[in-house]
Amino acid sequence: MSVFSASVLPASVLSGFAGAVEHLADLLQPLFHASAAAAAIVLVTALVRLLVHPLSRAAARGQKARTALQPRVAELRKKYRKDPEGLQKAVLALHAEEKVSPLSGCLPGLLQLPAFFLLYHLFSSTSIGGDANGLLTHRLLAAPLGGRWSDALAGGGAFGPAGLVYVGLFAVVAVVATFNFLRARRTAAGTGGAVGGGAGVAGGEEQVPGLAAVGKVMPFMSFATLVTVAVVPLAAALYVVTSTAWSAVERAVLYR
Repeated sequence: MSVFSASVLPASVLSGFAGAVEHLADLLQPLFHASAAAAAIVLVTALVRLLVHPLSRAAARGQKARTALQPRVAELRKKYRKDPEGLQKAVLALHAEEKVSPLSGCLPGLLQLPAFFLLYHLFSSTSIGGDANGLLTHRLLAAPLGGRWSDALAGGGAFGPAGLVYVGLFAVVAVVATFNFLRARRTAAGTGGAVGGGAGVAGGEEQVPGLAAVGKVMPFMSFATLVTVAVVPLAAALYVVTSTAWSAVERAVLYR
């Protein structure tokens, strides 16, 4: 059974979301034909990202504010070089004084999770409200939106008609992940911090509990997206790929 059980979501929520996707797919059908539902998912993703964009801008301002605190954090490191606990408290106090949250960049990502879970559940359910799930008949080119990479491999192999759709998605994710990693490395080199790429590690924020570990892992998270794309329904994978690409462009603009 899926970890996202059918009992998690009210039937009315799932039915309403399914109806919205179907209606949007109908509007897009003259342009995208059999892939209209896939185009609708891309559009839904873009709308979600637009809704959280103000928070992304706020996170970018917070990151710039944290970078501006680097000289003061460096002074605290010298002052408390023999007192790690005191340094940690002093850094946290400095952030509180300047109204800067070390974890503000996490909020945009967290607010996108409901849309992902809805798509995952929608395209994992054979029925909605007692009726057959018509969205499962929709495709992205030759790949069904409710299918997974394992289905494509079993049906025609990695380079079969459906497999090639996944090859394309994997290629997009690999390009975006490489771009994010190189950008993170340049950011770290420019600030003298560990490779964190906007995760808030540079400038002494490694003294915030757990943040250093998060900063070291963050540049590699885009590569982990490859695993997500491989195991979730294609509709959810399409959401992830679109959102990841959006994030790469957005961060390149906001953090330039």
